[in-house]
Amino acid sequence: MKRLLPYFMIAAGASLWGIIAIFVKGLADFGFAPMEIVAIRVIYAALFLLLIGVFKYRNEMKLKEKKDVRLFIGTGILSVVFFNFCYFTTISQMNISIAVILLYTSPAFVTILSFLFLKESLNLNKILAVIGTIIGCILIAGVSAGASKITFIGILTGLGSGLGYALYTIFGKFALRKYQPFTVTLYTFILASLFLLPITQLWNRLDLLMDPYVLLYSIGLGFIPSVLAYFIYTWGLEKTEGSKASVIATVEPVVATLLGVMLYGERLGLIQIAGAILILCSVIIVNVTFRKRGAKPLEQKIS
Repeated sequence: MKRLLPYFMIAAGASLWGIIAIFVKGLADFGFAPMEIVAIRVIYAALFLLLIGVFKYRNEMKLKEKKDVRLFIGTGILSVVFFNFCYFTTISQMNISIAVILLYTSPAFVTILSFLFLKESLNLNKILAVIGTIIGCILIAGVSAGASKITFIGILTGLGSGLGYALYTIFGKFALRKYQPFTVTLYTFILASLFLLPITQLWNRLDLLMDPYVLLYSIGLGFIPSVLAYFIYTWGLEKTEGSKASVIATVEPVVATLLGVMLYGERLGLIQIAGAILILCSVIIVNVTFRKRGAKPLEQKIS
């Protein structure tokens, strides 16, 4: 049982990422735009991380050089802000299950970007995974069945969320050469918060932000599918292989799909389900490739 605990923790962390739509839809119902919801998430997450850092990771809160801020501009602004904006927009445009499946096109983007910028090799498994992801997206985008809803903007932002998360993996690899995961995560959210606060001007909505229900959704969004999920996932990751963790993390779209069906009455057509399965199989193929090489493809995840 003790040996299975890390796997359970990884699945638990991924499951917490899968319920993010509860908080996103809750805040959207109060009239918050996707970018405002992103700002709420990163600001509360940054506050929680600062609090945790003061008590537990003081030595890891320091930057080694001021110029290293540019590393976290990549992870915080070019990745996390862009990724979350696209993801939350997709949730508002289409079914939760479709949104999270499109997010899982990320490994295909990682494969391509790693080949272009990190000079990683391409093999048959990776090429098949990219092709499978593309076909899966075509199946999802090309058919609208039952109560499911497909929009062009939703498909575009859904793929954008996959690209945005892939960028985090690329920028994160450079940052992790010099800093611990906690430091990278902390400054990622701090930079994202500093960037979004003046853009969204959330202080103009202070009265609404103080509403008890909005406050509950905001704290929940910043803590449960963000900070708590990250720490649970990382705890399990430290005790198992990164490739195995990445495959286990595919429980996230399963949880998101069940959430959409049970809470929001969403339905998927058979062809869309086939496309979703094809994308998930492509994710597993990519991670089998990494395991054979002995690498750890997704050493940290912010979903």
